[in-house]
Amino acid sequence: MAAGRQLARKFALYGCAGWVLEVLFTGTKAAISRDKKLAARTYLWMHPIYGAAGLTLESLHRKLAGRSRLTRALASLGVIYATEYASGAALRRVLGDCPWHYRNGVHLHGLVRLDYAPLWLGAALGFEWLRDALHAPPARTSASQGVACPTCGTEEPPSDRIAA
Repeated sequence: MAAGRQLARKFALYGCAGWVLEVLFTGTKAAISRDKKLAARTYLWMHPIYGAAGLTLESLHRKLAGRSRLTRALASLGVIYATEYASGAALRRVLGDCPWHYRNGVHLHGLVRLDYAPLWLGAALGFEWLRDALHAPPARTSASQGVACPTCGTEEPPSDRIAA
């Protein structure tokens, strides 16, 4: 049961992270085009898409664990494009149109923009950071625990601390 809760937590966090990234991206595009409202947007559909993509990228990360961050990010680029294309095609079948139908730039059927590859690569590298943060051991907060030396990692018992 705990594994299911952990999976649901990561799915929700990856979905929210995707929403935030999309809002920042579309808002920045508005600023560049001199839209004084700085209008930003996303779609409710995107949360489960980003959540599933994040879990898929985690799986890819595990398979490529011995490789460099850049290698994993480049492999992730393929997953990102495949997810965007497949989810866009599915939404087009269900809704009659893809919510993010691309009309400008170098695109494939209006579902993915190939000229966004550098931006998606940046997102893949950012995913590496987010994944690491989600998998980091919890920080110690209890006053009864010792304090680890940041240099050597040895622990000083709480009773040995001297107030300055």
